[in-house]
Amino acid sequence: MRILLITSEWPTPEHPEWAPFIVQQVKFLKQKGAQVEVFPFRGGKSPWNYWKAWRRLRQQYDLEVFDVLHAHFGQSGLLALPKRKPLVVTFHGSDLQGYFTSGGRFSLRGRLLRQVSRFVARRATEVIVVSESLARQLPKGVKFHVVPGGIDLDLFRPIPWFQARRRLGLPEDRSLVMFTGNPADANKRYSLAAAAVDLLSQSVKCELCLVQNVPHDEMPYYLSAGDVLLLTSLQEGSPTVVKEALACNLPVVSLNVGDVSERLHAVAGSFVCADEHPETIAQDLRKALLFPRIQFAGRNAVADLSEDRVAGRVMSVYQRVVRRWK
Repeated sequence: MRILLITSEWPTPEHPEWAPFIVQQVKFLKQKGAQVEVFPFRGGKSPWNYWKAWRRLRQQYDLEVFDVLHAHFGQSGLLALPKRKPLVVTFHGSDLQGYFTSGGRFSLRGRLLRQVSRFVARRATEVIVVSESLARQLPKGVKFHVVPGGIDLDLFRPIPWFQARRRLGLPEDRSLVMFTGNPADANKRYSLAAAAVDLLSQSVKCELCLVQNVPHDEMPYYLSAGDVLLLTSLQEGSPTVVKEALACNLPVVSLNVGDVSERLHAVAGSFVCADEHPETIAQDLRKALLFPRIQFAGRNAVADLSEDRVAGRVMSVYQRVVRRWK
């Protein structure tokens, strides 16, 4: 089966850490026998860039030779329209949910992105969403498959705490609350995370550790070096870092976004906060830190999300779409 994957998010020499979840899926799809070619582009919020990418796609490829076109992110699906081959679109979160301003309101760009994604969803042959909650943002009547992003369980594995901290040069005399969001991204709410950790530090020796622009293969060391992962986003689709943390046996404290509740409900020592107050978050962080780490079994909770299994589910969608197209 020959697949052309189209995405506006793909690593570049300047940003090799971008979109590792797509890179990993391509790797495992190839292991399943699919012939996958990738057409990356950068939209840069410019309709002109999308038009140029649309033309370049058709100059570079004879689309008729592919069995399936697979767009990651709704806006990427524009390049496949009008479609002459089956189109699968995977929605990851922000494409259907939109973006926020620093004031916590939907931005104009975010609203436009939502409309574009809904437009693409109506025209796709098959739709994949990474969580059940994200599916609620689809237009009525659009059928979908829920396929969460997978985890490379060979890469994301528990590493001894002291080994990880010494490798990274992190302090060993305090608890580290790991935060992996971009502080400049209003959706991630770094200030809320900082406020909660400030409250926690009044009774526990701890600090907030910002993990940003880290190569993908270094992330298991950061997650293993931490004592708890904190997620304070306004919204998410299916946050990959939560699943990666569990695979490294790192407890998680998170607001109730995306599919976090589904991931954590049976994981003793991890907590979904009842509200968004810093005091509540601090209390849950304290409970996570007090939970005996030796009893934490987060890895068991993500065993069914191995990249191999998820790639198999995506291949099943491809097979379905090819049958339908014929």
